[in-house]
Amino acid sequence: MKRFCLWFTICWISAIGQAEDSASQWLHQWHQWRGPLADGTAPHGAPPIRWDRQTNIKWQVPVPGEGHATPIVWDDRIFLVSAEATSRQVGRLAPPEQEPPGGYMTRRPTNFYRFRVDCLDRQTGRILWQQIASEDLPHEGRHGTNTYASASPTTDGQRLYVSFGSRGLFCYDLDGNLLWQRDLGNMITRRGWGEGTSPVIHDGALIVNWDHEGQSFLVVLDPATGETRWRVERDEVTSWVTPRVVSYQGRQQLIVPATRRITSYDLDTGEVIWECGGLTTNVIPMPVVHDDLVICMSGHGGNAAVAVRLDSKGDVTDNRDQVVWRLTRDTPYVPSPILYGDLLYFTKSNMAVLTTVDPATGETLADNIRLPGLRNIYASPVAANGRIYFTSREGTTLVVENKATLQVLATNRLDQPIDASPAIVGDQLFLRTHDHLICIAEP
Repeated sequence: MKRFCLWFTICWISAIGQAEDSASQWLHQWHQWRGPLADGTAPHGAPPIRWDRQTNIKWQVPVPGEGHATPIVWDDRIFLVSAEATSRQVGRLAPPEQEPPGGYMTRRPTNFYRFRVDCLDRQTGRILWQQIASEDLPHEGRHGTNTYASASPTTDGQRLYVSFGSRGLFCYDLDGNLLWQRDLGNMITRRGWGEGTSPVIHDGALIVNWDHEGQSFLVVLDPATGETRWRVERDEVTSWVTPRVVSYQGRQQLIVPATRRITSYDLDTGEVIWECGGLTTNVIPMPVVHDDLVICMSGHGGNAAVAVRLDSKGDVTDNRDQVVWRLTRDTPYVPSPILYGDLLYFTKSNMAVLTTVDPATGETLADNIRLPGLRNIYASPVAANGRIYFTSREGTTLVVENKATLQVLATNRLDQPIDASPAIVGDQLFLRTHDHLICIAEP
């Protein structure tokens, strides 16, 4: 009996150790949009503070085509998606099968695009493999600041999941072999501004948000096969937001902000747990989580920040006990906010104007703080090693201390336009400019 107990104890300790090692491994990756914790922070990151075109550039490689998708990193591999216009062209376009309310305000392309997936060596930037997921003629245009490859891929360390939206959802093994693909239909986006929500992999579930001007829906797929586990229709209009999964009191909440409602679903069943109104149109920023609060923001057609308790049930729009605080000014449009420790940072619309608040109460700690050297911002801020990195559309990154009062550590100029959000893994920081991928690290 003693031998059995000893054997059982050793096995139990070993299992716990393996589980801890597995959990720790994720924290050393940047496997999805907004990083290992889906909040823009790199718990084990320590990249350089300073760089320029000649300093601390480990490598840079050209990236043909367009794409605002963030590069993702798993171990020593980087995965990147892009859309490249080809010379193949149609002479005349047929009328669109469906248009958004008010019609299209963007011009449909006449060139076919090649939708690419690249895998690069993290240490050298060398291409390890490349796949063409699709060559297709997009059915609608896109905003002048959007691309046909704005959704970041994701991986669980076994498979790579790539969404080109209306062009399809593709699953590869990490060596580039196609395992399955799904066609979820055509999005009809507001005014033809294009697509951008990223897929999410969490606890064995692959999540795709499909809010548009047609029948919106949320779908959870089996990652191994691409088959539908559950799908719910949504009474929503176009958004570009990526959902957030939160584990709370033994239940996985799948939280999807949108124009009409922020909705929390049970990840296992698709059942609605709670919902809350109060955001504006064109929702883009990803939610952040502080203790038992989820904080959602939007900044088009008005300004809104809403902090909802995760133990909510039903419609809590007007419930002051469950909606702990709201803000109606200076919230972001495209960039996501970042919560680092006990400070919540966000920029005003797409401008380099910073607000810092207490995430527990919504109390403003600093506002209307001009970020020096920056003008316009699309990239979401990232953080590591007590520092926050804000990158402007003009290619300048401001590094500041994690403090309510602004303390600038460095201003780094590359003079290459940047709209994709940075990624941090270990001592490296990756920046995707409009035509290059750059690895920043000290020698």
